[in-house]
Amino acid sequence: MITGAPDRQSAALLLETDGLDDYRLVDSGHGRKLERFGTRTLIRPEEQAIWAPRLPETVWEKADASFTGDTDEEGAGRWKRRGGLDEEWTCRHGAVTFACRLTSFRHVGAFPEQEAHWRVMEENLSALANAGGDKPQVLNLFGYTGLASLIAAAAGAEVTHVDASKKAIAWARENQALSGMENLPVRWICEDAMKFAAREVRRGRRYQCILLDPPKFGRGPKNEVWRVFDDLPEMIDLCRQMIDPERGLLLLTSYAIRSSFLMLEELCLDGLVKPLGGALDSGELVLRGEDGRRLSTSLFSRWSAA
Repeated sequence: MITGAPDRQSAALLLETDGLDDYRLVDSGHGRKLERFGTRTLIRPEEQAIWAPRLPETVWEKADASFTGDTDEEGAGRWKRRGGLDEEWTCRHGAVTFACRLTSFRHVGAFPEQEAHWRVMEENLSALANAGGDKPQVLNLFGYTGLASLIAAAAGAEVTHVDASKKAIAWARENQALSGMENLPVRWICEDAMKFAAREVRRGRRYQCILLDPPKFGRGPKNEVWRVFDDLPEMIDLCRQMIDPERGLLLLTSYAIRSSFLMLEELCLDGLVKPLGGALDSGELVLRGEDGRRLSTSLFSRWSAA
C-alpha cells in the first residue's frame, strides 16, 4: 500500500477469490479455462493459461458449451454447444440473481473475479450507511449487467449506473427484477461514460464510491469512441473531481492484461494520491481454481481516502 508518497517502491497485491456463489474455475491450461456457472460448464479462451491442464481431456469434452473464433480476423465468436441446450440460464451471488447468456463476445454476463472488489465495496458502504446521515452515493461507470450496482444498493447506497449499451442496461434491469430489487435506489443511465462524468463534475456532484471498469475499446450511443490508453487519464482526472476526498473509495479494473499494474499505479499516483492524499493499492485480480492454482484475469488500482 502507498500512502501519500509517490516515490515509494511498491509491490503488486494479489486479490484472490473463488468467484461467485454459483461459480467455480474447474481447470485451466493450453489457452483455455473450464468454468462452472451454476448448472452449466463452459470452455472459454484464456491467454494467461499457458500451462497444461490438470484434468484429462475427457472431462473437458463433457462441457456444455465451448467458445471459438474470438479473433480480430474472424470477428465475433461462436459457441459450440450440445444439442438442446438453452442459451440463457440464471445464477446467484448473495442476494442477487442474474441472467447468464452465451454472447458473441465470449462473455456470459458476469466477471467472477470482481467479487474481490465487491467485498471491499460492501464493507465500506455498510459502514457508511450504518454511520447515519445521507445514503452513500455510488457511481458505476461502464456498469455492464449491473451486478455491482445491485450489490451496492443492497448495502445501503444510492447508485448511479452508467453504460453506453442499451442492451446492457436492459440486461441490468432484468437482473434487478430477477433479484426482487426493483425498489432499491438505482438510476439506470444509457450514456457515454466520459460525457456523463464531465457533466457530473460541472454539477459539483460527489460520490463516496466510484467503480471504473472500462473496456479497451468501445463506442458510445452517439458513436463516441473510447480507447483506454488514450482516454483513461482524462477519466481518472474527472473521477478525482467527483470522489469524496474524505470518505471516498475508487475501484479501477483494467482487462488490458498486456499492460502492467504499474501503469495503473503511476496514473493513480499522479491523478489521485498526489492531489488528494489517501492510500493506494495496485495489483492483479486472481481467480483460484478448484485445484488451488491461480489465474490472473485483470489489473486493478484501489484508492481510498482513509
